[in-house]
Amino acid sequence: MLLVLSDEHKEHLGFLHEVDPSVVGEFGRIAVEFLRKGSNPKIYEGAARKLNVSADTVQHGVEGLIYLLTESSKLMISELDFQDSVLVLGFPAELNEVLLQLYLDNRKEIRHILSQLAPTLPQYHNLEWRLDVQLASRTLRQQVKPTVTLKLHLDDSGTQSARVLQTDPATLLHLIAELERALAEAKTNHCRRIMRNIK
Repeated sequence: MLLVLSDEHKEHLGFLHEVDPSVVGEFGRIAVEFLRKGSNPKIYEGAARKLNVSADTVQHGVEGLIYLLTESSKLMISELDFQDSVLVLGFPAELNEVLLQLYLDNRKEIRHILSQLAPTLPQYHNLEWRLDVQLASRTLRQQVKPTVTLKLHLDDSGTQSARVLQTDPATLLHLIAELERALAEAKTNHCRRIMRNIK
């Protein structure tokens, strides 16, 4: 799978043409440090003074490198696909090798950092349900009003919580039909291809 870069990202990465490959390695270190601890404007200013360029140029170059590394790591693209993705940037072979080595050295750590940034969602633990039917009342004779009450138990990072939901049977049947349609869609070849690329 090839990584598709927008014109803006190509422009940001174009700055790497003007610097030495050893400086690109330093930019890679700054990019990984940025992912770990966040942005530090002082680093951009120091690098900009050494290179005689604006701090914005250095920041855009590092951000372009961050995008390249995070997207490549997220998709776990192979070495060959990474090289082909970078080839469109028109870098010299030496710079392509530096970028490849930077990707190979840091992709596991970047994936670990990205997994920590992902939100944790509660997981299904148990479900209790009850069907309530009001058979008759003095005001409404011979009218049946069924209600389904669901108690959904969730596990959220070791913490147990419960949600109580109430609906009528018609809405519940519609919800079941939609979920079954979604499960059927997940079994199609198109969805399987997408899921394989996400992992």
